[in-house]
Amino acid sequence: MPHVLPRKFLDGNIRQVDSKLPNKVSNKNAKGRKILATKDSSKKYSFKSYFDAINFFYEKGWTDGLPIVPPTPDLVTNMINGTNFHRNEIIGFEPVKGREISIEKIAINAVMAGCDPTYFPVVVSAVKGLLKPEFNLHAITASTMGAAVLAVVSGPLARQIGINGKVNVFGPGHRANAAIGRAIRLIIINATGSKSGEIDKGTLGHAGRYTWCITENDEANKWDPIGVERGISLNENSVTLFAGLSPIQVSNHSSSDPEVILRSFQDALFATGQGQGEIVIVLCPEHAHNIFKAGWTKVRIKDYLYELSARTDNEWGFGSINPGPKPEGKSISHSTLDPEGFTILVAGGFAGAFSQVIPLWGGGSNSQSVTMQI
Repeated sequence: MPHVLPRKFLDGNIRQVDSKLPNKVSNKNAKGRKILATKDSSKKYSFKSYFDAINFFYEKGWTDGLPIVPPTPDLVTNMINGTNFHRNEIIGFEPVKGREISIEKIAINAVMAGCDPTYFPVVVSAVKGLLKPEFNLHAITASTMGAAVLAVVSGPLARQIGINGKVNVFGPGHRANAAIGRAIRLIIINATGSKSGEIDKGTLGHAGRYTWCITENDEANKWDPIGVERGISLNENSVTLFAGLSPIQVSNHSSSDPEVILRSFQDALFATGQGQGEIVIVLCPEHAHNIFKAGWTKVRIKDYLYELSARTDNEWGFGSINPGPKPEGKSISHSTLDPEGFTILVAGGFAGAFSQVIPLWGGGSNSQSVTMQI
């Protein structure tokens, strides 16, 4: 059965495209990238107004429920211009049904999300990360667990295009954060077919499924940013993707002692379950400052969190233990498989001692975080 999704406006028309890719021709561009030229079997729609187009996109299930920017030819072309990408370049395929993910499709969804063209390299790199087998995109989007894609952008580009890592880092009011995260979600909906109630079977979902893109607070972070930790140089740009579940907020305004601050995370770690492959810890600047000032490294933080999360089987509770005979209650398990299972970020405003724990889908093992150079 043909897959139908928006491709572009042509003189006020929207085209629908069959993903069977008739008359496929493969060649190479000047950069040596593979390009697929296709002759599409298309149907056109005409609209009297942008408002009619917006409603049509919504009725077709091509949006996240919010109004979109209609992707006119000029806007889509402008999104691609200024990059080294060719509009028909295929960067990968959706892993289950083999749907092609082209630069043009990415650009269309970036326009719909409200992206400025300067954001486009970030979006393209993020989509390449989504398609990595270890990220396990199809399982994430089809699972009832309701994970969202958290994108963390590192490097000078984050500042240049205005990605916020400071006050209200996970909140509204910053176009780059909102539009990049939203573009990633729209691409998941339209290019992979993961629509709510169809492939997307999230029991609850969470607000990060609308948009979830940040950078770290580089003024407050005295340790290496995540891009550098993942092998990208400080002056290069990267985006790291996590399949994140609902965040858990942690508060400690009463102490500047690193051990006391980190003990505040204990119950939140308990909520993530045992034996996780990866858990994201977002330290606010106040907590990070006090911990760094005391001479702690990220390695020491991870070791301490690992020890904090140790519990007997009885303490974990039988809900997090596999079916079978009840354990004696003496064996010890930790929140993560080892200390390196904790990823430490520094983000947020300088006022307020509120940090976060972000559990990951599938225990952080069935989906592994990926870092892509931009």
